[in-house]
Amino acid sequence: MTSTILNFQNNLMLAQKTIRPFGSAALSGIAFIKDTLIAIDTVKGHLLQIDPETDNTKIINTHQVREFTDVTGIAIWEDTLWVTRDNSVYLCKFNSLGLEHFVTLPYTADGIAVWESTIYVSCEKLGSILIFDRDTRKQITKFYAPGLGVENLAVSEETLWVCDSLEQTVYSLDRATGEVQFSVLTPFESPTGIAIHKNTQTGEETLYVAYASEEPYIRDNPNADPNHELTYRDRTFIHPLHYYYDPKNRYALSNGYLVEMSYVEEISPLEEVYLTDVEWQIALPSETDRQKVKHVEPVGLPFTERVVDGQRVAVFKFDTLVPGERHLFGWKAILEVRGIKYRLTPKDVEDVDDIPLEFQSRYLVDDDDLAMDTETVRHAASEAIGNETNILRKMYSIRNYVYDQLSYGIKPHIDTPDIVLDRGVGSCGEYVGVLLALCRLNGIPCRTVGRYKCPPYAEYQHVPLQPDFNHVWLEFYIPGVGWLPMESNPDDLGNGGPYPTRFFMGLCWYHIEIGKGIPFEVLISKGERLTKEELSIGELAINHIRFTILQELEHF
Repeated sequence: MTSTILNFQNNLMLAQKTIRPFGSAALSGIAFIKDTLIAIDTVKGHLLQIDPETDNTKIINTHQVREFTDVTGIAIWEDTLWVTRDNSVYLCKFNSLGLEHFVTLPYTADGIAVWESTIYVSCEKLGSILIFDRDTRKQITKFYAPGLGVENLAVSEETLWVCDSLEQTVYSLDRATGEVQFSVLTPFESPTGIAIHKNTQTGEETLYVAYASEEPYIRDNPNADPNHELTYRDRTFIHPLHYYYDPKNRYALSNGYLVEMSYVEEISPLEEVYLTDVEWQIALPSETDRQKVKHVEPVGLPFTERVVDGQRVAVFKFDTLVPGERHLFGWKAILEVRGIKYRLTPKDVEDVDDIPLEFQSRYLVDDDDLAMDTETVRHAASEAIGNETNILRKMYSIRNYVYDQLSYGIKPHIDTPDIVLDRGVGSCGEYVGVLLALCRLNGIPCRTVGRYKCPPYAEYQHVPLQPDFNHVWLEFYIPGVGWLPMESNPDDLGNGGPYPTRFFMGLCWYHIEIGKGIPFEVLISKGERLTKEELSIGELAINHIRFTILQELEHF
């Protein structure tokens, strides 16, 4: 009985723990032999045996490091180890590690997975996953690679799992047809390897994903003056990927975190003002499929709640704001946030209903200086979609057109879309403005969402984190489906595309949704809303934003 309890506890710990092997530079392919993790460090050529509970790490190929340098994918079936290196696939007995050539591709072979006599090999250059027969060494067929980046593979009885480093995504493919069933955003960037672990007690399968990248840090250099300097170091680890797929609503949730967020204003005017009968509204976090509001409380001063167009808003009231008067006020919220990725194809929305009238009057009009009546914006709206009529393809086309036209650059204020298009450079808010204008002119309802992202350092728990900037993205509406998220600029990697779609109909856990379709902050005096020209909130107060990651959420 004691042994059974210990085994169960160990399996539970394994399902939650981040695995950090000793001495690793860049982990790539990974695989399990029962509860033992096997991984390849592609830079050092180390084939590693790792205890997931303790991180205890052993180099298996002590005399074959050179042969395993630059290996990117590994798979284990029975007593045979399969690896990809450069353009070729090799196999060997696990206890001898003498590599035997299996097949050579015209381009680099990236990832590999094996199920009985079927061998799956991914190749970024071909944009394909090639399937070979072990006995004949002939290619049987191929699947289209679902993403744009370097992909690694794992396979179970019915599913081929594909992790894509550029897309920050794991795809679930039907093993027989290659059809994408759903996709899951990973909680960290640069996923480089994937493996399946089977719980020995419950039979439950858990996905594990390896990550490899570089991170900036401040180095203390005693020989320099000043002694602190910015540099980079390797960052590589393995983490369980939990997911929940909802086929009815066409989305998959992934790893989540319990996060405390505070938004506080400090009255500190650049020029003293006198205001009477003041109502200061600040939007509160939204309740969504991926974000649950567990608790909200005031900071500094009390507030009352109001619902504006379905969104919760904190309302602070002041009889007067006079010169020399100072206040701190805002809110603190506890949130459960997860990654979400919707799975829709153009075929799914071929015959959608008409846009509701109330949406037409609200989300197809210029209500935020979108310059929709200018020749520059109207021409761009027409050029972006060409002859396309499918609403989802129109959204893809508009996004890609904007990415082709703009490059990212932060500015102290937001210009209108016509100016931004002429300039060719825009901040996240200006990307949103251009996207809103082009979508609305093409009959696609859109609204602004966002305001802040939690700094994406999931391992920094119980440490106050402050974002460097605010951030906005948008949602577009498809009749019969609902509102779908789309990031503003992070998928614009330049170079004319093709562009990843990780945040097209998807958001990672660190996106905090606040005030969908309504202003984040409104200042009212004597019953009249003050415009930016009359009094800018930024000239009246300093905002303080703080995030604290409290813990990773457990299973769904």
